[in-house]
Amino acid sequence: MSNFSHIANAHPSYIENLYQAFENDPHSVEESWRDFFLGFNYASTKTNGSAGADAGAGELPRSSDGEVDWEHVRKELSVFALIKAYRVRGHVDAAIDPINVFEDPDAVLELKSYELSDSDLDTVFKAAEQMQLPPSTLREIIAQLDRIYLGKIGFEADHIFSREKRRWLRDRIENRDPANPYNLDLDDKKHILDRLTDAVTFEEFLKAKYGPTKRFGLEGGESAIVSLDTIIDEAAKQGVEDVLIAMAHRGRLNTLTNIMNKDLAIILQEFEGATPDDVKGDGDVKYHMGYRGSLETRAGKHVQVELAPNPSHLEAVGPVVEGFARAKADMLYDNDYDKILPILIHGDAAVAGQGIVFETAQMSELEAYTTGGTIHFIINNQIGFTTDQEDARTSIYASGVASVTQSPVFHVNGDDPEAVMFVSRLAVQYRNEFNSDVYIDMLCYRKNGHNEGDEPLFTQPGMYAKIKQHNDVREIYVDQLAKRGDMDKAAAEKIHDDLRTEMQEIFDKVKSSDVPYTQQDSEAAWDAMERDHWKMKFFEQSPETGIAKERSAKILKHLTTLPKDFDYIKKMNRLFKGYKKSVAEDKIDWALAELSAYAALLLDGHDIRMSGQDVRRGTFSHRHAIMTSEDGEGKLNRLDGLAEEQGSMRIFNSLLSEFAVLGFEYGYATASPKNLVIWEAQFGDFANGAMTMFDQFIASGESKWARQNGLTILLPHGYEGQGPEHSSARLERFLQLCAEFNMVVTNITMPANIFHALRRQLAWNFRKPLINMSPKSGLRHPMAVSPVADFGPGTRFQEVIDDPTVQDTKQVKRILFCSGKVYFDLAQYKEQNQRDDVAIVRFEQLFPLPPDQVNAIVNRYEGAELYWVQEESRNAGAWSYISEKFVYDKAFERKLTYVGRPATASPATGYKKVHVREQEELVERAFAK
Repeated sequence: MSNFSHIANAHPSYIENLYQAFENDPHSVEESWRDFFLGFNYASTKTNGSAGADAGAGELPRSSDGEVDWEHVRKELSVFALIKAYRVRGHVDAAIDPINVFEDPDAVLELKSYELSDSDLDTVFKAAEQMQLPPSTLREIIAQLDRIYLGKIGFEADHIFSREKRRWLRDRIENRDPANPYNLDLDDKKHILDRLTDAVTFEEFLKAKYGPTKRFGLEGGESAIVSLDTIIDEAAKQGVEDVLIAMAHRGRLNTLTNIMNKDLAIILQEFEGATPDDVKGDGDVKYHMGYRGSLETRAGKHVQVELAPNPSHLEAVGPVVEGFARAKADMLYDNDYDKILPILIHGDAAVAGQGIVFETAQMSELEAYTTGGTIHFIINNQIGFTTDQEDARTSIYASGVASVTQSPVFHVNGDDPEAVMFVSRLAVQYRNEFNSDVYIDMLCYRKNGHNEGDEPLFTQPGMYAKIKQHNDVREIYVDQLAKRGDMDKAAAEKIHDDLRTEMQEIFDKVKSSDVPYTQQDSEAAWDAMERDHWKMKFFEQSPETGIAKERSAKILKHLTTLPKDFDYIKKMNRLFKGYKKSVAEDKIDWALAELSAYAALLLDGHDIRMSGQDVRRGTFSHRHAIMTSEDGEGKLNRLDGLAEEQGSMRIFNSLLSEFAVLGFEYGYATASPKNLVIWEAQFGDFANGAMTMFDQFIASGESKWARQNGLTILLPHGYEGQGPEHSSARLERFLQLCAEFNMVVTNITMPANIFHALRRQLAWNFRKPLINMSPKSGLRHPMAVSPVADFGPGTRFQEVIDDPTVQDTKQVKRILFCSGKVYFDLAQYKEQNQRDDVAIVRFEQLFPLPPDQVNAIVNRYEGAELYWVQEESRNAGAWSYISEKFVYDKAFERKLTYVGRPATASPATGYKKVHVREQEELVERAFAK
């Protein structure tokens, strides 16, 4: 109670001194006192915001002899402190738990804590004006506070710094009609009953037909359907046209049917084990699948609603949906975030326990990632698998992360669907008013175990004894409606019976019907993509991606010219002189090649989005896509101003996150195939923190959910003696994930090849994720340059590059296959030692590896022995993948000898001298006779 106990316990003489100070200068006293003196009309405020010496003196309570009654003032302060206590702490005493297992702390709202007693209950206090009441007795004030703050909703909002937001919420929380606190009419109540009937009957029906089959039902939390329905309806009223939903498995089937309008017959067919005839890939279980629909709300508004597919990795889909929403805002609504609404549905254990939730929350109001506020809905069944809440979190509430973003939390009893409807509307209104996140924490219960075949009595016998005796929310609400005279109980039961009959008829027929849906432009673009691209023929040779010489010259001139009207940092002079020299000598380095690829795509009308830590400058200070002015205030995008009509280059330095940021960019790339979306790790090994995204979305999303994605990922990789954490991007992990042409993995050496690889991402008539092992020292290596001709007409990405120095193939006795940076070490050794008997062949693309190109090169050097050379350890890098190809793949089937570091537990040595010695030794072994 330290936030306000000093007010209640203040001595009258202290109050008098503070009041005198306030009269002289209102800002000389602490905010709580200032609120008191201003808020209760003990002083009037002049138009300029200051109080005069005699301001309001006549309004202070006085005794019969005319003296100020400072003891009564002290009690007024105590009442003020009590009101504030209800606002700040009332939510922990609110009746938010339907089964009374939530152990919350005491809100400390007893009169004695505020130097008040029962003898004060009938005293009139002007402090009531703080609650928009006339002067009222303490008894009346407490009754009002109990009604507002100790009912079925716990309002947690006093932690918000913004006074504007707090007052906006307070007006809507406290100024409610006692006779109709949720502002619902009879039509609202009937609609609630309909939605509850839909939700409860759906679960009952599946239980009757499929018994213990896993479905992760919503029993105990059916009011979630009321909330989602209300959120979408209220959002549509306020102009939202796109709603994007992320949720895990619990309640997903109910949501698909009763919110998304997925045909019940299709759901039943999935339970019956039906498989589409044209399925590609492996598919996924029914409670992971996504869906999209075009819905008509109660108010007659049409809104696009999409539920994203989701793996079992809880909360991982959150940033994916945020990225998808941001892409729609960028592409369809000109960044009008009031047209889109992301809804993230959490489980209580997951939202408290998964770090991805915190990362996503931190993104919520950043320029690069904001989506105008997200509604977070927590289906709080007060248990995680079999873990009680006291073992699942340290925070009092599952929603503790809300404090990070100063977001209000509405804790609501799931057995009061009218309260759920009220907070759902309030959440949408708040979100659209402030474009900020808001949380609904619906406390409910889980009627069954973790899944329908799990026995919860093993671990929570006490809780489930209560649950067994507890009526479902529909039964409770029907009784409530009947008791109030809102609806006849028989009529309510007829709604239930009619729906069961309808479901039975569908079950008997089990046939699908089309759900009407209107495609958006971005979705139509996906449908135009090649679908049957699961064959090698699409990867035998890359499409031509070169550009006209005139266009290349225009781009390079633009990129190498310092703007005259920009106060750039003087050190940039040296950088641009280097650019101009590169162009003059026809030696285009990596930075110019990469930026040229972006420029060419922009001129073709494509948009580009790029994010990652320090991507604007580049971790290794090579990119400088965004220049900063000398005073640090101005920013210049070097890729702007290429032409009057060009695409947009959106490039953002990210927060220090890999997991959530990568998920965001994956979601963004899902929205449209027309744009290039890139995530770059600061160092390639940083991707380790995002492996869930690689495993569950990037590598397998197309196979599981038939969702193509063209996300490009740049992972700096290469052994330069920078230690175990800054050497390896774990190439082996990505190659192990490769199968069925699910993604492309490259380890590129030449600038022209990165140019073509980036352009190829949009040249293909399908989309694949690209994982590129990006160079570090190779960014400025004297051998890593390309002539302008390599960017010209008729040029394309080179999957395999033969040795350009070989004059006589008959002299070659050994082929050194390699990939990436080690090529330069090998090439330099070959040149210095005049080893014409060795050819060095680069695999610029490791997956898919084109056998015809490889075999053509091997056949060119007839009889040569084959070596694989890598700088990574034997148990890392590409060796396991390559050796398996050459041993077991009939397309290759050749003997291959390994040269590289031995297997190690750590990716690389932490000692520079050891690194240098190891590197020299492996190069010498590659050439040893």
